[in-house]
This record gives sequence, structure tokens and C-alpha cells, in this order.
Amino acid sequence: MKLNNYEIKRLLKIFLLIFAFLIGFFSLWYTNGLVQKLEEQERQKIQTWANATKEVASAKEEYSTFLIDIIRANNTIPVILTKYGKVVNYRNLDSALMQDSVYVKNKIKYMKSVNEPIEIEYIEGMNLVLCFENSHLLNQLKIYPYFQLTVIGLFLAVSYFAFSYSRRSEQNKVWAGMSKETAHQLGTPISSLIGWVDYLKESEGKVTERVVREIDNDVTRLQLITERFSKIGSAPVLQEAKLIDVLEESINYINSRTSSKVEIGISNAEQMKDITVMVNIPLFAWVIENLCKNAVDAMEGEGKIDFKLVPHSGKIILDVSDTGKGIPSTVQKTIFKPGYTTKKRGWGLGLSLVKRIIENYHKGKIFVKQSEIGKGTTFRIELRQGSL
Repeated sequence: MKLNNYEIKRLLKIFLLIFAFLIGFFSLWYTNGLVQKLEEQERQKIQTWANATKEVASAKEEYSTFLIDIIRANNTIPVILTKYGKVVNYRNLDSALMQDSVYVKNKIKYMKSVNEPIEIEYIEGMNLVLCFENSHLLNQLKIYPYFQLTVIGLFLAVSYFAFSYSRRSEQNKVWAGMSKETAHQLGTPISSLIGWVDYLKESEGKVTERVVREIDNDVTRLQLITERFSKIGSAPVLQEAKLIDVLEESINYINSRTSSKVEIGISNAEQMKDITVMVNIPLFAWVIENLCKNAVDAMEGEGKIDFKLVPHSGKIILDVSDTGKGIPSTVQKTIFKPGYTTKKRGWGLGLSLVKRIIENYHKGKIFVKQSEIGKGTTFRIELRQGSL
């Protein structure tokens, strides 16, 4: 069963949500394992510290400096040593705050809530109580995965809204462009038909063969435009066709509506006359028309447009060169995006349609082969070769 774009997007969103959940779950699971190991290590260190303290407190003779080194080695874990509820010693706590009895009372209460105190028996009937809390590093490690997930969540949210806004903006440009392109495409033959209708009204019933032929041409053009737009959004059928014939038909149509100062031709038409490609003729003709119209605008109504065909590894390469003002290298990829235009009254859809027709419908490629400011531009199209 073939899925449409909306179903694919919905499945992709579900996949991304599941993937994000798995990342979060794995991050929490892995970090929790590290926290448990570090907690166990810290408790073992405190137990060693307690044992050393016991030996020092109960020693009747001079004790080893090794025990003192063990006690001094704890410089990360806050501890309070008490006897009968009074503080005997402490480490890794602010000395000024330890002078506040309320602070000390709350701190001991907090320590007992997070870790089980360790009792140290150093003289029969007398016990010291060692209270301790987690190190700063351990506390940071506990909250890190939640901080990480929050940052990832915010990033995903911002990315989602930015992507949605960009997509909506692009869709709006496409719809506006399509509407204007439709009006533009229909405008010429409709204006022509209106003129012929006025002519017929004034001709008192006398209809020449030329008039019928021109009206028929305009109606055929309207049918072609309708066919083109009907194929946008659907999968058009490709067929084998002689590329030279398709090019010549499109060039003849453009020549009839372009200044005589613009020369359009195929440099190696005779050698390539039998070359066939897999194309949808109405849509491919639209590509040629758009490229030519852009070239004419770039040349400001005077110059040369040259088509050149080159067979290469089962493909046909079509180079379309003009003598226009050129395209800056910084925008050579941007020009194919909907909405990009340098014209004051343009809507930036022509090259976007060209790219969609060539790459999405014909499975080919189109890109700017080369461009030099003030000298011209060459677009390259790659198509699958066919054989009749």
C-alpha cells in the first residue's frame, strides 16, 4: 500500500516522538546507574573516614599519621561529627554558617534524611554520630539528565515551531505563486481570443481561414495550460520522445512571442536528432519556456540562448546557456526555492516549478553549471535516455 505525504509525515512524527522518548529513558537509566555507583563509593569513603576517626579518638598512644591522612583526604563530602547532639567536628562546610545553631540543627536534620548516620563507638558506652550528605558533584549528576532533557525539549520545540512557520510561509508563497502563474499563463491566449471575438463581431460574418487557425491555436494553448496544471501534484506519465522535437516546438513558440533581438537555437541539433528521453512532454515544455523566459529577462530583451545536448552514461545532458547578467555564486542554490526572485513584480515560482518537474517527476537533476557576472549563465539538466 502506497502512503501519501500526510501519512508519511504522521508516521515520521510518531517515530521521532518514540526516538526522543528512548533517548530520554536511556539517559535517565544510564545516569541513575552512575549515581547509584557514586553513592555507594561515597558511603564507602565515609565509612573509611569513620573508622579512621574512631581509631584516632580511641587511641591511647600516638596514632599513625596515615589515619590523619585518611581524615584529611575527604575534601568533597560534607560531614558533621556529633557527641550527645553537640558538634565535635565537621568538614567541607562553611565555618561562618556553622556558628549558627539553627543552621547546624537544620543541616544535621537534612543529612539524616538523605543518608543513614554512622555510629562510631570509641569508648565503651560512648558513641559518636557521623552525619553526611552527598557531594556537590553527586548532586549535580542527579539533576543533570533532567536539565539535559529540558534543553533538548526546548530545542525540539523551538525547531518544530520554526520549521512549521517556515513550511507555512513556503506553502503560502507556492499557493500565491501558483495563482499568479495560472493567471499569467491564461492571460495571453484569453486576451488573444477576446481580440478575435471583437474581430468576428466587426467582420459581418466573414471568417477567414487564418482567423479559424489562430483561434484554434489559442484554444490548443489553453488546453495545454490546463493539462500542465492538472499534472502538478500528481504522478505524470513519462514516455519516450525525441528531445530535439520537444525542444524545437517549445523554441518556436517562444520565438513567436519574443523580441527579434533574442536568438534562440540548438547548437548540435542535427547530430542529436535521434536522441530520445523519458519525458512528460507538456511539463518538459513548461521547463524550457520558464528557462527561456528567465534568460530573456536576464538579457533584458537582447542576446543569445543556446541549447546543447550531450549523451553521457545512459543519460542525456542538456545545457541551456544565455548571455545575460549572470547569477552570483551566493544565490545559485537559493534561486530554486519558492518565493526567490530579483524581479520587482515577480513571484519567484518559475525555477521552483522547473526543479520540481525535473527532479520529482522526471527523476533527473537541474543545477547551475556555471555563471559569470556580466557574461551569462549555463543551467544543466540531466535526464534518463530512452530508445524508440
